[in-house]
Amino acid sequence: MSKARDIIIKPMITEKSMALQSSNNCVTFLVAKGANKTEIRQAVEEIFNVKVERVNVINTPTKTKRMGRYVGTVGGQRKAIVKLAEGNTISLFD
Repeated sequence: MSKARDIIIKPMITEKSMALQSSNNCVTFLVAKGANKTEIRQAVEEIFNVKVERVNVINTPTKTKRMGRYVGTVGGQRKAIVKLAEGNTISLFD
């Protein structure tokens, strides 16, 4: 992975992620499948100009779905929960 914008795909805005943001200063992002924790940390620091304290990564598996007799798969995701250092914030609604 070379560019920061290729690593961070989009922020995930759900009730759970907004609760994490308000209580623990954590922001959740949908990231590229091949990205590791250090690349995610560097990308967030470069894009948002903040200091990252910790990065946790979650891989959601693909699921098999059926529509009648046709079988297909729904792609999995890779999510990163980024804990920001004290005093740093990211505003997702600007």
